[in-house]
Amino acid sequence: MRDFLRSRRARVSPADAGLPAGGPRRRTPGLRREEVAVLAGVGASWYQWLEQGRDISVSPQVLDAVARVLRMSQTERRHLYVLAGLNPPLPESEYDPDYLCDGFQRLIDGWMPYPAHIMDPYFSAVGMNEAARLVMGIEPQENCIINFFCDDRYRARSLSWERNAPGVVAELRASLAEWPHDEGFRLLLDELLRNSPEFSALWARGDVCRPGQRLKELDHPVVGALHFETTTLQVPARPDLHLVLHNPVAGTGTAEKLARLADPEVRRAGMHRVAG
Repeated sequence: MRDFLRSRRARVSPADAGLPAGGPRRRTPGLRREEVAVLAGVGASWYQWLEQGRDISVSPQVLDAVARVLRMSQTERRHLYVLAGLNPPLPESEYDPDYLCDGFQRLIDGWMPYPAHIMDPYFSAVGMNEAARLVMGIEPQENCIINFFCDDRYRARSLSWERNAPGVVAELRASLAEWPHDEGFRLLLDELLRNSPEFSALWARGDVCRPGQRLKELDHPVVGALHFETTTLQVPARPDLHLVLHNPVAGTGTAEKLARLADPEVRRAGMHRVAG
């Protein structure tokens, strides 16, 4: 804590903080402790104790004030919370909404012939490669969790539906807990509860988990059974997006079947049969 706050103070000049020019000569650059305390609205002694890492009562509001005075980024602010022993605020992107999107698309296109797609916080597909279209029938802006519980066509192809359904619901509960007042999540939850008795029963269990890895088995209309290890990744620079990568399970013939689907003639037949 001491080293972190000292380094943040050293990089903020009095002019950056809106303090008047002049005043006592400074031996070191940056703000003094007393200046940080005044600008953050806390006592000088209290701020000194904070910087010394003493066992004092710290509130999120005060930490936010210190972070504002020291011009901390979102990542630095979360780090300050961790150093103070508090639960950090939810991660936020420090970039514009299009940051990394082109790079993500190149990444999942490079994952071909294996399926990969990108989901927004509400589990809607905002990007996918051609294999995701052919294997799982994903289309832009379709909601993956709505498809999982409410699309009979997807349900019929998913050989691992019963095994994976509890984890899917538990992941949604974890997301909803982070944005409890978000209208988009409430609408999504209401639709699922209204249209899927299976979802309602699993939701009532109260389970919660974070995205990770799971085994997924699909019955494809062209090449038959496909076995995947599915990994969900979150990139800190865009915490609002998730990358979902499907890797063939060794020894199941899935890689060879995906290579067949990559053939233009088989792909055209696959697109027709998946659409039907």
